[in-house]
Amino acid sequence: MLLSLQGATVRFGGRAVLDGVGLEVAEHEIVCVLGPSGSGKSTLLRAVAGLQPLDAGRVSLDGHDQGGVPAHRRGVGLMFQDHQLFPQRDVGANVAFGLRMHGAGKGQQDERVRELLDLVGLPGAGRRAVAALSGGEQQRVALARALAPRPRLLMLDEPLGQLDRSLRERLVVELRELFGRLGTTVLAVTHDQGEAFALADRVVVMRDGRIAQSGTPLEVWQRPADEFVARFLGFENVVDGTVTGEAADTAWGKVPVPPGAAQGARSVLVRPAGVRLVAAGEGLRCTVAARTFKGTHVAVQLHPSEGDGPRLEAACALREAPEVGDAVGVEFDAAEIVVLG
Repeated sequence: MLLSLQGATVRFGGRAVLDGVGLEVAEHEIVCVLGPSGSGKSTLLRAVAGLQPLDAGRVSLDGHDQGGVPAHRRGVGLMFQDHQLFPQRDVGANVAFGLRMHGAGKGQQDERVRELLDLVGLPGAGRRAVAALSGGEQQRVALARALAPRPRLLMLDEPLGQLDRSLRERLVVELRELFGRLGTTVLAVTHDQGEAFALADRVVVMRDGRIAQSGTPLEVWQRPADEFVARFLGFENVVDGTVTGEAADTAWGKVPVPPGAAQGARSVLVRPAGVRLVAAGEGLRCTVAARTFKGTHVAVQLHPSEGDGPRLEAACALREAPEVGDAVGVEFDAAEIVVLG
């Protein structure tokens, strides 16, 4: 295992910002740590990099305990959200910085800079001024600089956070392809689940300094571990219920659940795709409270007409979405329902 954290703990003012975290990252694996602000994800990255000392636990690289090893001797690359490029140096000098620090000769530096600028899609840009670059180009230079010394572990802190959405979506695909081609081991932190799911082999969701769930993007998306993870991923259709057999008794009435679901008092997640609209008077009677165009579909907010059940969100095809104020019925698809832990 390239990276191993065992009981990693960091306290600020007596509060555990990182609370006994255990995490392993295999060689060539891309792991994205995902979580809201204050969940401890950036502190975890800084602890691995050697920028934040642990109060308890250990960080190991290649099986070697990094306690007392300074950041510049850990052999890891670190790229921050704000790039932190040197404005007084041109692109080539920025990329070559780490190579100079490691004692590489001028010829070796020049060859590696050319290679990396080609790799990140900036061929021939070595003499350009940093200030003349766009945000996306600065991002590529920062990546090239982090990769230049061939770090055994590359760490990214909100790497695309300052870029507009269309550029982020394009760059995250390019990063995934680049890391795959290079065989780079990556530990990244982000608050953007779309970015994490597109980039990672494994997603780690953090809450209050602890790991709430770890799994492949598909596993985490299909089976959130609990209500916190489900809501963090953007799922709002979560309701308390009592599961008996293959149905849950909820404020929305009887909701079917998949075979083998955990029994008893549980939180139940219904994905918007599992909320099927039927004729008014059938199933759960609802009124359309709002609708939002999402590009590929319309998100329809439904208010149950009876009882005090929370709103429901349904995902409807563009031409089939009802209007605000319409009366509709709702039925549920068990294949899109998750009984949460």
